[in-house]
Amino acid sequence: YIAVGEKQGVKAADLSGTIQNDILKEYIARGTYIFPPKPSMRLITDIFGFCSDNVPKWNTISISGYHIREAGSTAAQEVAFTIADGLAYVKAAVDAGLDPNVFGQRLSFFFNAHNDFLEEVAKFRAARRLWARLMKDRMGVTEPKAMMLRFHTQTAGSTLTAQQPENNIVRVAIQALASVMGGTQSLHTNSFDEALALPTEKSVGIALKTQQIIAYESGVTNTVDPMAGCYAVESLTSEIERQALEYIGKIDEIGGMLVAIEKGYPQQQIQDAAYQFQREVESDDRIVVGVNKFQMEENGGGRELLRVDPSVGANQEKALGEMKQGRDNILVSNRLDAVRAAAKDESVNLMPVIIDAVRAYATEGEICGVLREEFGEYRENIVL
Repeated sequence: YIAVGEKQGVKAADLSGTIQNDILKEYIARGTYIFPPKPSMRLITDIFGFCSDNVPKWNTISISGYHIREAGSTAAQEVAFTIADGLAYVKAAVDAGLDPNVFGQRLSFFFNAHNDFLEEVAKFRAARRLWARLMKDRMGVTEPKAMMLRFHTQTAGSTLTAQQPENNIVRVAIQALASVMGGTQSLHTNSFDEALALPTEKSVGIALKTQQIIAYESGVTNTVDPMAGCYAVESLTSEIERQALEYIGKIDEIGGMLVAIEKGYPQQQIQDAAYQFQREVESDDRIVVGVNKFQMEENGGGRELLRVDPSVGANQEKALGEMKQGRDNILVSNRLDAVRAAAKDESVNLMPVIIDAVRAYATEGEICGVLREEFGEYRENIVL
């Protein structure tokens, strides 16, 4: 992004945006990691430091509870493990000499929105309150903007059903409304056919209009924290915060989030919650409309689904091959050697040499290949 900006005459200091950059949730929930936790944390704190000095408008991480919830966690676990991840990142950055009052202002979060409307509103409120207090009391932050939990929300992909997919339009609307009433800064609404395929243009349009109707017709955006004072929501907010603090306390007892991940604690808690949820669905103790109750005969054969043209992949492979043939491969090799040398020295920030490699048209795979050779690959400790 920085290299492309330079080619277009845009200075790094003028760039704004967000990268996810949250590796801990990969170990906990999603599984798309390469390196062990320690060098992965180094990459993250190197980005914090580099962007503080060079890309000050950039949100350097989006600490994600979304994938934790998609893996089967409860609402309280989503809050707890996401905030525990955030605290681990802040501590790593502070240990690297960075000021949390500065980089803390560029942290952002990414949460899920499920169907239990009041619980979801309370979850977002609890997360904001808990993060502010922990940043102040535990991390010594004094800058109010560095205590703020700014978050993006996406509606829950795991709640979308292949059966009676039009029902998903209603599910997404409920989830989106909970997100807005819980204080989200930005929102992604899933399309109703995503349990079947990549969304069609029509289904994407309905998802967009869902947001627009909430924003411009519902009136809920006219009031800050519109459910404040509601007994059920206030009670749920405090209860989710209490449960989240219990999980965070347990993680502290284990030795922090990195140690907890290595011992499989959050993974096991999520597995147990997911198993319990599925048992409730299969025993009909939890109703999913169209799945285990209110089923209908459906003719899915005539449904419009998006089909991706296979030539898209072939064309991309061809373009990549042509790019590699046309670049200065001696320069690429030298830049990759510089990445290797920096990886060996923990006192060196990796970002400048990685960006230099990108400027020479080294690919992401080539850069990761060098780091894989130096850092090794992570193998999960499976806990049942």
